[in-house]
Amino acid sequence: MPLIKCRWAEGADTTLGFPVYASPGAAGADLRANLPDGPVILEPLGRALVSTGLHMEIPPGFEVQIRPRSGLALKHGITLPNSPGTIDSDYRGVVGVIMMNAGNAPFEVTHGMRIAQMVAAPVAQATFREVEALGETTRASGGFGSTGVN
Repeated sequence: MPLIKCRWAEGADTTLGFPVYASPGAAGADLRANLPDGPVILEPLGRALVSTGLHMEIPPGFEVQIRPRSGLALKHGITLPNSPGTIDSDYRGVVGVIMMNAGNAPFEVTHGMRIAQMVAAPVAQATFREVEALGETTRASGGFGSTGVN
């Protein structure tokens, strides 16, 4: 299990606590909106960068993936347009979540609201090399939808 070191950004509300897993089997820890200056209103089809107030030190060989919360998506149409977002192990800035309202009504993101999930995941960096030919497969160059819909 990786250790992710956290510290609060200047002016953040430290009483919100660090990310927490909502159940023993949860893959993602909940991130909260840290908005001590007031809520953010997401108009339909609008988007905003919402601060968590956290800086993180992610160990080398890992990333943190930021994913939508299913309840916000189902009930309000709130999603993360770049999902999953990636926080690299060498990033030390404040973690922000790009939120988008795909719903029909304005949505208020309030201070302390659980806005996303973060998943710590191992990563491997590849080596890239030019070759004359690629190995053949049954699929070949078949792209979007080429394997069928059922």
